[in-house]
Amino acid sequence: MQEFVDFSKELARASGDIIKRYFRSGVAVETKDDESPVTIADRQAEEIMREMIMKHYPDHGIIGEEFGTHNEGAEYQWVLDPIDGTKSFVSGTFLFGTLIGLMQDGQPIVGAIHHPVTSHLLVGDGKQTQLNDEPVRVSSKRDLRQAVLCYTDFIDVGKYQNGIAFQQLMGMTRYNRTWGDCHGYFLVATGYADVMLDPIMHLWDIVALIPVIEGAGGKITSWNGGPPLSGNGIIASNGPLHSQVLRVLIA
Repeated sequence: MQEFVDFSKELARASGDIIKRYFRSGVAVETKDDESPVTIADRQAEEIMREMIMKHYPDHGIIGEEFGTHNEGAEYQWVLDPIDGTKSFVSGTFLFGTLIGLMQDGQPIVGAIHHPVTSHLLVGDGKQTQLNDEPVRVSSKRDLRQAVLCYTDFIDVGKYQNGIAFQQLMGMTRYNRTWGDCHGYFLVATGYADVMLDPIMHLWDIVALIPVIEGAGGKITSWNGGPPLSGNGIIASNGPLHSQVLRVLIA
């Protein structure tokens, strides 16, 4: 396992070097078929990671946001989102990150969240999570009224999930902030936020988060409380608050 943890760090640093060169450079922005933005930084960052994986682990598979699937059906599958939060990236906001996940037989075993601009690298294996090689843990809060709630897009919550229930949840927490995309999960894993959720996500948005959150002692599920890969919405928390959040959202 440590071998894969170390390699995920290599992938993060290599892709991060590329991304930092383009940050706040006025890079051109294209629009994909799903209306999401993409840049040359997204593509080059994924390309370097794919090249490294295919060189070091030629029998492994790859699932990437920008270039799709390679070696489908392999026991080990690397799942890549080169820039999670491209809207933040092109807006000059440094809270975007790179998501690197590894699945074995369909189960996430290693995950990394890398914020290239701030050089924060969070890596978990489901048992422990480290930020720049130092252990981190989720918060110990048990009172929802004291919780910090993060989310990415309020409009999407109403579009894909129960927007009214979400508004109720917002009113029950101490603070709610749109520190979204992977940064919200970073904050939960490091104990600075208590709940983070997204109503709609893809595989490459989710896989890396699972070992990171669980390794820090937190809990991550689908929007209805099932296994995190069983749906397309995600809720992550410090653990003690999870059932309280679910009771509100799926009431």
